[in-house]
Amino acid sequence: MNDNESSKKRKRARRRDRAQNEKLKLSSEKESASAAERIDEDKEESKKASASAKRIKSQGQLSNSSSFLAKMKAKLSGGHFRMINEKLYTCTGKEALEYFNDDPTLFDTYHTGYQEQMSHWPELPVNIIIKWLKDHSPSLVVADFGCGDARLAKNVKNKVFSFDLISKDPSVISCDMSNTPLGSSSVDVAVFCLSLMGTNFPSYLREAHRILKPRGWLLIAEVKSRFDSTTGGADPKTFTKAICDLGFTSVSKDFSNKMFILFYFKKKEEQSSKKKEVEWPELKPCLYKRR
Repeated sequence: MNDNESSKKRKRARRRDRAQNEKLKLSSEKESASAAERIDEDKEESKKASASAKRIKSQGQLSNSSSFLAKMKAKLSGGHFRMINEKLYTCTGKEALEYFNDDPTLFDTYHTGYQEQMSHWPELPVNIIIKWLKDHSPSLVVADFGCGDARLAKNVKNKVFSFDLISKDPSVISCDMSNTPLGSSSVDVAVFCLSLMGTNFPSYLREAHRILKPRGWLLIAEVKSRFDSTTGGADPKTFTKAICDLGFTSVSKDFSNKMFILFYFKKKEEQSSKKKEVEWPELKPCLYKRR
C-alpha cells in the first residue's frame, strides 16, 4: 500500500471519529436538556403540591374557625334563651309583656331557642291538639293562649283567636293572657299548649273560664317534669282539683308521652253562685339544660 492510499484511509478514519464525536456530543446535550427539563418539571410540581397543601391547610383552618364561631354563637344563643325562659317562668304575665315590649328582639331570641328545644322532642303536643280539633267539628271557635308562631291556627279549619305577648303575625293578638279582648262565653275551646308559664298562671285559667261557653273544652298540655311530685313538681291530682273547683269537670288525662301531659276539661253547664276559694298548687318552672 502506497503512502497516498494510507493517507486517504487515515483521513476517512478521522472523519468517522469526528462524526461519532458530534453524535455523542449531541446526544449528551439532549440528555442534559431533558434532565434539566425534568428537574424544572419536578420543581414546578413540588411548588404546586406545596401551594395545594397550604391552600388545603388554610381552608381547613378557615373551616375549623367557622365551625368554632358557629358553635360559640349557638352556645351564646342557647344561654340567652335559657335566661329568657327562666325569666318567663318566674315573673307575672304583665311583667313578661313589659319585658318584651321594652325589647321585642328578645321574643325572637326566645322562640328561636324554643324551636331548637322542641326539635329534640319525638312528638309535639300541638300536633296532638291539632288532631283532636280535626276529629271534632270545624265550627268550634278556639282561643289559643300563648300561640307562639300560630301553628295551631294555620293547621285547622276552625276559627282560632291566637294570643301571645308579642305579635309577629297579623293573625296573632298581642296581650296579657289574663286579660284578652274576647267577650264572655264566646268560644268553644281554650288551649294552653306549654304556655302556663307566669307565676300568675291561675289568672290565665280564670280568663279561659270566662270566655268559654258552658260545656266548652279546656285543653292543657304541659311539660311532664312540672307534675313530678318526687322532684318538686305539682301533684296532677291537686292541679286537676283546683281546675275543677274553678268550674270545670275533668274528662280525661293522658300521661302516655314521656315529655308532656295532656289534660282535658269541660266547663260546667251550671255554675255555682258562690265563688269557691281555689287552692292552686305551685307549678315547677321548666328550666332547660345545656346541650
